[in-house]
Amino acid sequence: MEVDGGGMDVGRASMESTEEQDASQWRSLIQEQNRKHKKSGGFQAMGLSPSVFRGVMKKGYKVPTPIQRKSIPVIMEGKDVVAMARTGSGKTAAFLIPLLEKLKIHSPEKSPRALVLSPTRELALQTFRFTRELARYTNLNTTIVLGGDRMEDQFQAMHMKPDIVIATPGRLLHVLVEMNLQLNFIEYCVFDEADRLFEMGFGEQLKEIINRMPAARQTLMFSATLPKSMVDFAKAGLSEPTLLRLDVDTKLSENLQMSFLACREIDKPAVLCNLLHKILKPYELTVVFAATKHHVEYLKDLLIQAGISCTCIYSSLDPSARKINLEKFRRQRCQVMIVTDIAARGVDIPDLDNVINYHFPPKAKLFVHRVGRVARAGRCGHAYSLVAGDELPYLIDLHLFLGRPVVAATDFSIDAKTNGVYGAVPQSAIDEEEDMLRSQVMLSDEMQSMRKVCDNGYIKYLQTRPAAAHESVSRVKKEFRYLKLALHPIFRDHSSDTDVERKRILDSLRGYKAHSTIFELGGNNKSDAFQAMKAKRKLHEQTIEKTKRYQIAQEADKPTVPLPSSSVDMDEDTEDAEGIFSTVVESRPSYKPFIKKKKKEKFVPQPYVPYAPANFHSEKGLELEHVGFQREAQGSMIELHTDEADEMLKNKRQTKWDRKKKKYVQADTNDPKKKKIRTESGAWIAATYKSDLYEQWKKAHQIDHFENKKQDSDDEPAGAARSLHDVNKGLAAGRLKYQKSQNLERQTAQYKRRKFKAGAGQPELLSKDQIARARGKKAVLMARQKSRQKINSKKRDEKKGARR
Repeated sequence: MEVDGGGMDVGRASMESTEEQDASQWRSLIQEQNRKHKKSGGFQAMGLSPSVFRGVMKKGYKVPTPIQRKSIPVIMEGKDVVAMARTGSGKTAAFLIPLLEKLKIHSPEKSPRALVLSPTRELALQTFRFTRELARYTNLNTTIVLGGDRMEDQFQAMHMKPDIVIATPGRLLHVLVEMNLQLNFIEYCVFDEADRLFEMGFGEQLKEIINRMPAARQTLMFSATLPKSMVDFAKAGLSEPTLLRLDVDTKLSENLQMSFLACREIDKPAVLCNLLHKILKPYELTVVFAATKHHVEYLKDLLIQAGISCTCIYSSLDPSARKINLEKFRRQRCQVMIVTDIAARGVDIPDLDNVINYHFPPKAKLFVHRVGRVARAGRCGHAYSLVAGDELPYLIDLHLFLGRPVVAATDFSIDAKTNGVYGAVPQSAIDEEEDMLRSQVMLSDEMQSMRKVCDNGYIKYLQTRPAAAHESVSRVKKEFRYLKLALHPIFRDHSSDTDVERKRILDSLRGYKAHSTIFELGGNNKSDAFQAMKAKRKLHEQTIEKTKRYQIAQEADKPTVPLPSSSVDMDEDTEDAEGIFSTVVESRPSYKPFIKKKKKEKFVPQPYVPYAPANFHSEKGLELEHVGFQREAQGSMIELHTDEADEMLKNKRQTKWDRKKKKYVQADTNDPKKKKIRTESGAWIAATYKSDLYEQWKKAHQIDHFENKKQDSDDEPAGAARSLHDVNKGLAAGRLKYQKSQNLERQTAQYKRRKFKAGAGQPELLSKDQIARARGKKAVLMARQKSRQKINSKKRDEKKGARR
């Protein structure tokens, strides 16, 4: 009998293998037929299966974007890919279409088979929605695992045998450790916004997740800003990856119009209100980026009082509230959404028209992600940036990164359609809004307290803000010190000649310098102070004349402030990339905007090797934060102390904030493995990832009973199919049991309320009616007692009289 059973198994396996071969041959024939007589460069020529191709057409895609045209064929060949393309270029579809094509059909025996990791909740939800739309004509099962949702729902979703899991790293690792799951069947892994995943401190979670996946998998990394030196990503386990870097020279869309507005930090609320009231149209959707969540809340209340409907999103906001606010803005129930950098990456709002940088981003690639929310998929958009005096060096860093000069509005000769103009805001526009805002803040104690919180939060933000490049700081001091800005062209239709004259007078007052000092006013030629200042003037006479000539030359020329171009010479460092990647595919545009051709100069041999390549500024802007050689060097630093200093460091009490006790407690730094658990891969992770939530869920839904039943039926031919049915049946029985328990609790609560109303108990606080009713009852009882006392006293008197 055993031999016959083994023969049946072999026959069944051979039948399954022949069926798979026939299916694969049939799919290859369909793909070849799709490739024939089709327009080159279209989705038809990629050989997609009918179900996937139908979903792509239903989505409305006609022609693939450059990143899709370059990456999809390479991914379908099974190669690891690291891809970089600007925001809004279709990167999500570039890795989802090959994913659906590789998985093809639902396979409950091998689950899950694909994993997509996203850095933020909003990006993961958007990817999940997009996957459902593309896979509508397939039977693939997709689930999402996010922080902030109920763990029990995610346990149930993982038991439903999903093919694709879209998750954030922290909650995914929590679910894997709770359920003791191994990702042994993962064939396709995607790191969406890969640089942000490593920057946000998910290194520990990503390492453990990667260790649970098989080595023979296909790994993809996508982002709009990826550095060319990908050594930092070697820990992700890529094998001979192909590097795709498109639109490196034009990091921003051609349809994006940028405006940089010079103003003081204290005037930014007034400038923001003026933009929303006067410059932007009422029906346009606008996203405002602020530095901290305190500014988000403050600006939200300020705009609401100014009559502007708005909503907000920041990291510590409740997840359900974040989802509601985002959908409210997408459906245009409000026109303005104020956010932190949590919404800077990947979030797609199709009808978005404007982006306002209330605080200028300290990193150039963060600016690229922020303004990338507009001008997506061929649409036009506008990005406004409010630039304070201390943010000017970051403006120079941005233009070095983009490889274009700063166009300063020194007069009204600059056309209003010129992109990237840096100009001033008319003082009349600031005064008009400032009076209204000041009155609103002064009348509200809550707004005053929020303003103080914002000021304190901004001080902390400045302490943690990365410093600008040293050369940018020196260039601001040298070239922008004597620069007199004219009004920005966008205010030309909203300003008058009075504003222009007022601006000219204010500029002259700012640059006014008296010819004599206080030591020379009203003094005598023979006084010591006058003679000392005369000698000092004679000493610095040449420097003063040189400065005056420089100011005159600056006013006479009035050029756009030039910056050295950071055009990317792709030939210089391709050899370095070839040492890491098997294939390097890069875009080479036919023209380089904003770069004037220079005449060829004779080659003069230099006695030294240049320390920086031509694309130094571009690659520096793309580098990862807090990752790389600098962090490793700081970790290996050796510090020498005296004996007394070492003793002081040992005895120093290191404290940390305890969220439960609401106070500072002593941190035990002697044992780094305290409150940690060790996984099967040998890594130490936080003990909070392991609890008994999953065991309680299994007991409540009777999962163990149906799993045992599944093991008993494994010998039958249809055991696998019935096992999934049994699991679903167990889930249904568990849900029924849970509903019964909820009904019982509800009935018990109703019984207690009825019993309480009958007089079995009394609340701590009574209403006015209850107090009046109780006093009436008490008065009736007292009256009855008095009447009884009178009757009893009469009876006693009658008895005494009878005795006498």
